[in-house]
Amino acid sequence: MKQPLVSIILPVYNAQSHLARCLSSICAQTYQNLEIIVLNDGSKDQSLPVCEEFRKKDSRIILVDKANSGVSDTRNLGLKLATGEYIQFVDSDDYIDPDYTGHLVAAAEEHHADLVIAPYKMVIPAGASKPEQVLEKLEDELGVMSVARPPEVREYGFLPAGVYDKDHFALRLMDKPASYFYSVLWNKLYRRILLTGNDICFTSEVRWAEDLVFNMQYIQYAEVFVAIGTPGYYYVQNPQSICHTQINPATIVQNKLQMFRYYKDLYTRLGMYEEVRPQLYKFLVDIAESTYPSGPFKKAIDEAKAYWRAHKQ
Repeated sequence: MKQPLVSIILPVYNAQSHLARCLSSICAQTYQNLEIIVLNDGSKDQSLPVCEEFRKKDSRIILVDKANSGVSDTRNLGLKLATGEYIQFVDSDDYIDPDYTGHLVAAAEEHHADLVIAPYKMVIPAGASKPEQVLEKLEDELGVMSVARPPEVREYGFLPAGVYDKDHFALRLMDKPASYFYSVLWNKLYRRILLTGNDICFTSEVRWAEDLVFNMQYIQYAEVFVAIGTPGYYYVQNPQSICHTQINPATIVQNKLQMFRYYKDLYTRLGMYEEVRPQLYKFLVDIAESTYPSGPFKKAIDEAKAYWRAHKQ
């Protein structure tokens, strides 16, 4: 197999306790042609020295130490620096199997794919207090559905291995049990020319759905989507993440209303709006029934509720 360059983008912020595990797993990939872009986003702990130690050992690491500006801005800088044919994202809490990147690239090359998506494994850290309650909260907020409870490591994959077109993939974005699977960055491989050629970048407009907005932009320009059946990414639950510390009903409603606009714009551009309008309206009704907003969104919510109830039958 030819080995095109893969740029792995790793934002780092106060990650000293798990950063070595993450970087070790990236450097140990059996797929060797990597450009590892590590961006220290103004960490206040010992993350930078850890990064520097790894840079000394692996010449493929490009280390950037920058003032804190948030994960979206940091990832955008990583995209500007990247030179690989493919882009892969990893979060500093997490880690990957040695053959993970190789599986993604093999699928992309075989099928000339613009996006490759893979199953992943959720890791509940040993000793976490009330892990089932933590998982239930995450599932409720992000639409993740667990297959079994416990164990400590749980595998998630909602798309059978195969090749898919744009319409099929786009329709799955609002499938609630699988929405997290489709919206995150780290279980996917992207073609860089589609990102740079269409000015696709991360937005700070939403607080915890930047990944989904990024994917919505990308889907508009991608044509061939491939799902593989082998998981290789370990998504580690972190009680200090934004999903666990900064989520409340007000921010959930605000973000969902913003996301509604992104969904509507995507499906309108793809000529699929009429097909998915009942789902979009139900999306608004769900917001209304959980925390009813007021102001300029009230009319839209009322219309959505009336439409959805009229079409329930």
